[in-house]
Amino acid sequence: MKLLHPSITRTSWLAAGLVSAFALGSCESNFDSSASDSLAQTQSANAAGEPGKDYVANELLVKFKAGASETAKSNALAHISGKVSEKILTKAMQRAGEKEGLLVVRTPLTALEAIGKMRGGLEVEYAEPNYLYTHSVVSADPYFTNGSLWGLDAKNAYGSQASTAWAANHTGSAGVFVGIIDEGIQFEHPDLAGQIWTNPYDKADGIDNDGNGYIDDIHGWDFDGNDNTIYDGGSRGSLDDHGTHVSGTIGAKANNGQGVAGMNWSVTIISTKFLGRRGGTTANAVKAVDYLNDLKTRHSLNIVASNNSWGGGGFSQALSDAVTRANIADILFIAAAGNGGSDGVGDNNDATASYPSNLPQANVIAVAAITSTGARSSFSNYGATTVDIGAPGSGIWSSTAFSIYESYSGTSMATPHVTGAAALYAASHPGSSAATIKAAILNSATPTSSLSGKCVTGGRLNVSGF
Repeated sequence: MKLLHPSITRTSWLAAGLVSAFALGSCESNFDSSASDSLAQTQSANAAGEPGKDYVANELLVKFKAGASETAKSNALAHISGKVSEKILTKAMQRAGEKEGLLVVRTPLTALEAIGKMRGGLEVEYAEPNYLYTHSVVSADPYFTNGSLWGLDAKNAYGSQASTAWAANHTGSAGVFVGIIDEGIQFEHPDLAGQIWTNPYDKADGIDNDGNGYIDDIHGWDFDGNDNTIYDGGSRGSLDDHGTHVSGTIGAKANNGQGVAGMNWSVTIISTKFLGRRGGTTANAVKAVDYLNDLKTRHSLNIVASNNSWGGGGFSQALSDAVTRANIADILFIAAAGNGGSDGVGDNNDATASYPSNLPQANVIAVAAITSTGARSSFSNYGATTVDIGAPGSGIWSSTAFSIYESYSGTSMATPHVTGAAALYAASHPGSSAATIKAAILNSATPTSSLSGKCVTGGRLNVSGF
């Protein structure tokens, strides 16, 4: 197995944790060829008039009010020369009483111009951009024993103290599930093999056996590519590094004599890939959130949290509605606070919102990053009322594709420590609600001077009592 030298690190992640600045969009098969050309365009404002938010040019998300006539809808779309490229009506939406669904609409107008023309229409509940998101980057395993996994080790006072929980035989459970809303995952990575979910409700036979709209979703679904291939990196590991990295922090296998260990030695990880080569869209993020909502609601799968190490768009009502459905389904939505702006210096989320971590739902936990010396990472966003807790996020070693290990830095890396904590608590406290798990995480935070007045708890993650 090829291991990278510990001195080789990636430290200059923008957005929420990756070095590459993706400008991305949905790859739906019914988009015309001009759609892909427009994805790289950046508009200067979002639906609320905030500057600097990226979204798919010439495209918007539209939700019509219940009971609107087909004629009224057609007239509204004709007003912007709009054509529906996709209708999103997930199983989770239907159970929530939704009938109209969410429309992805292509238009020759700019997104903001089209939204302006549609607003005020009596038949329109909302129209908004299709935002673009990017990544927000005692065990016998070598990287633990050599001290590289400072974020887990009780020997470092600023780590999560996971090794103390392990010593009390709190090492996780395969009966606890977490969703990775991110890139895909190298599910055959030596430290992840056996930790990734295999769908018992839909066998590989070309039929949608569980009726969720996705054929042969064996390990989850790739919403960016609209297929069941959750790993696209091949044997060269050219893709899906980030999703593989956050998965390793949450649940890399322990005591296998190689690589790293995760917060949980045993856990079941579900891949809901929505970030592709150029990132991901609001439309696909909504579908990813609802995929997990549907699994928990229909099958009573013990999904306790989703990990969301990404950001970049403005407020989206469509995504907010999906997170509300997750709240109803009792699933935590754990999100990276963000890595500042183009200067790479952390920003105050109280003053300038960073989404999705600034979403208001009670199931959201927003996570800042700290260093191994307890300082707030220079790139990490913060917020006395909008960011909840700090966690290890600088110089974090974990699994990457293809079957190697690398050190990343970012609030992307801090977030899976907290998601891992949620799974660890759920394993040792079966049946706990999302609210109970969130309270346990926040109430056990250790006061940290660099976070005083910078987040709700004023402290860092500490799972020693889990």
